[in-house]
Parts: sequence; structure tokens; C-alpha cells
Amino acid sequence: MLPADAKPEAPSRNRVISATEELKSALDHKVVTNPTVRAQHANVTTYLPNEPADLVVFAESTQDVQTVVRICARHGVPVIPWGAGTSLEGHVNAPRGGVCVDLSRMNRILAVNTADLDCVIEPGVTRKRLNEDLRDQGLFFPIDPGADASLGGMVSTRASGTNAVRYGTMKDNVLSLKVVTADGEVVTTATRARKSSAGYDLTRLFVGAEGTLGIITEITLKLYGIPEAISAAVCPFPSVEAACDTVIATIQNGIPVARIELLDEVQVKASNAYAKLDLQETPTLFLEFHGTEAGVAEQAERFGALAAEFGGGPAAFARHPEDRSRLWQARHDAYWSVLPLRPGAKAVATDVCVPISRLADCVMETKRDIEDMGLIAPIVGHVGDGNFHTTLMVDVEDPDDLAKAKHYMSRLVERALAMGGTSTGEHGVGQGKMKYMEAEHGAPALAAMAAIKRALDPHNIMNPGKIVVV
Repeated sequence: MLPADAKPEAPSRNRVISATEELKSALDHKVVTNPTVRAQHANVTTYLPNEPADLVVFAESTQDVQTVVRICARHGVPVIPWGAGTSLEGHVNAPRGGVCVDLSRMNRILAVNTADLDCVIEPGVTRKRLNEDLRDQGLFFPIDPGADASLGGMVSTRASGTNAVRYGTMKDNVLSLKVVTADGEVVTTATRARKSSAGYDLTRLFVGAEGTLGIITEITLKLYGIPEAISAAVCPFPSVEAACDTVIATIQNGIPVARIELLDEVQVKASNAYAKLDLQETPTLFLEFHGTEAGVAEQAERFGALAAEFGGGPAAFARHPEDRSRLWQARHDAYWSVLPLRPGAKAVATDVCVPISRLADCVMETKRDIEDMGLIAPIVGHVGDGNFHTTLMVDVEDPDDLAKAKHYMSRLVERALAMGGTSTGEHGVGQGKMKYMEAEHGAPALAAMAAIKRALDPHNIMNPGKIVVV
């Protein structure tokens, strides 16, 4: 196994040319070599350099994906899957060049099984599109990372988001996958049954694999009934510590909140300006309660009593759909809202996750780092499960500024690991967090991951240079 910072060797130019000619012959107009299109299909969301593939193929079916993989396997050319480009750790970069497979045209909803509360979709379907189609049937898919990501990308990065505290993450909501493996074969990982003891859990193997073991071409997802009653709330606190302690108490007391999000005072100020809100510019929790009318009222009352114990409140409630939408849109626009805080700088989002009992400690120590290092880095978080983000404003053209930002991010991860947490709660590994994998998992576990990678992708063509270098 190579070091995490090793760069895989690129295939020879002749092999790339041969693969390109064969792909053009087989797929014609679906193959694009325009430099601008290629750059758009590489990393564009973080400080990591843009490393484009040699060409982009706009796949429209599982058969198209098989064709691409089989041709690339023959020529030893890498294959990098693309969903919507919203990932944050360089997952879609092509450090060895190769072929980017754009799955956005594979956007059909193949079946909605209302009685079984599941659906079958192609990977290019986005979460907003799916929920728009499901609404009239009284159903919804709850995983909400904020961005209108593709479901294939969300599976590949094991995404979660604002509803994860109640509904779990992608690993909890995927029933089965259809995957094109490195030899061009199609593997179906499971049936639609809600549970099974039959063999290895291949579904969970591919969930979170970031395209390094195969390309997902079909997804079977769990669905949920739209709750009878939904109520959102905004609750201010005197400090970040008081807000975090309230979150811990809320979870420990078994209040079944659907969402519980933290915005520190810097983020609240940015959101006020961007979304035209008038919130108190103090640490704030955004919450949402799902259930019956009586159940939602009880949850809200119990939460209000807990918040008061820590000096929080009073909570302001939003029960009308348009008011809730405005509130959560402001939360989802946190990334864009911070850009005016340092004009000309780039927003670099990073995340960690810790056991809920260590949340307050981790957030407060991170706040001290931000202040001591003179950084602009608002904090937001899906704090109901111990996951929080900082959006660091960085001048990526200034080596000193970039070095300081990297030092801050390393300290953040080291702190989370020391508290029994993880280097990434939902952004995934990609290129950006590979260097922390051994510290988090240990050498034997990392070697096991490398062995799985070699077994399923012996020629290392599936999104090489991500998660583990072999």
C-alpha cells in the first residue's frame, strides 16, 4: 500500500488516445473532449487543485456505463463517476487523467412502490426532484445534505444532512444497488426486502465507496410518509456551549427531533444579511419537529423547557410551509452567505463528527482555535448526531494563508479523533482527507480496505487516488 499522498501513475498518452477513439466509435455524441467541459467536471468546490479527466462521457444507461468501463479496462484508463459536482473533498478529480462518466442524464424514477415505502431510481436523480415527484403520493425521502445533490453521489459519499438525527444517513436508507464493477459486469447487491441474512452486505460496501469499487447505476431507497404535522423553531442562546449542552440534553432525554442545527453568532450574522432574516445575532438552534399535532406540540414544549434550563429561548415557531421553507433555505445557503465576509477569498467547507457527549468540548475548542489564529470560519452543524462544519475563508493564492488554513483543519481533525470521533461525518474522504485515514482506522483496517480495493479493482482504474492508494 502506497502512502496517502502518493500520486498514482497516469496511463500513457497512447492508451488514452486509443480508448478515446474506441469510445467515440461506440458512443459518438456522448463523448466530449472540450477543455472547459472537462474542467467543469473536476474539483471546483475546495482549495484542492482542479485535475480534469481527458474526456467526459454523458452516459444514458447502464449499458453505456458498461461500455465505458470495459473499454477503459482494456486500455488501463481510469474511470471517474460524476453526479452533480457538489462534493467537497476532491472526489471527482482525475489525478491520473482518464474518463469522467457524467451520470446526470440517467435521471429516471423507475418505480415507486407506495405500499412498500420504497422507490427505484437512476443515480442522476436529485433529491429535490425525487421529493417533488413523491409529494402527491404522500411520501418523501428525508436525507437532505443541503445542496441539490444527485442521489448517486449521495450514496457514494454516504451523505447525511439536516434530517439524519431522526432518519439516519444514506447507509440506513439504501436497500439495494445496481453497480458496474471494474470488469464491466453488473452486480445487484440485494433485493427490496427490508432485512436479510443472506451473505455479505454488499450494499453497505458500495455505500460510501466514492466510486472506487464500481459505478452505481440504479438505487433502491427507503421512503417515509409525510408527517401529519411539521413545526420548525428558532431558539437563541447566550453561548455556543449553552446551545450544545441543550442539544446533548435533548438527545439524551429522547425528544425525537427531526432536525436540530447549530449556527454560531458569526453564521447567524451572515445568514441575516444574505437571507434577509432578523434573528438575534447570537448562537442559535434551528429545529424541526415531525409527528401528530399533539406529538409535535409535546416535543416543542419539552424542548423549550430544556432550553430554558441552559439560558436559551424563547423559541420562535414557524408552522406554515412557506415560513419553514424560508428558514431552512437560509440554513442551506450558509455556504453562500459567508462569501461576503471576506471578498476575494474562497470558502472551504470541512466537517468532523464526535460522540454527542463531546460535542460542546469539540465546538468550544474549535472556536478558540478560530479566534487565536485570527480566522474567519463560521460554524454550522447537524449537531443532533455530533456532526458540525466550519466554512473557512481562505485566500488560496496566498501560501501563508493556505498553510494556516491547512494547519487549522488538521487541528480540527486531530481534536475530533482524540475525542473518539471521525475526520468526516458526511463530506467523505476523496483526496482531501486521505491523510487522516490511518490515524482514524489504524494500519490493519486500512490494509483491509486496500485488499478489498485490489480484489474488486485489480488494475486500479475505478476513481484512483481516493480513500486509499494501492
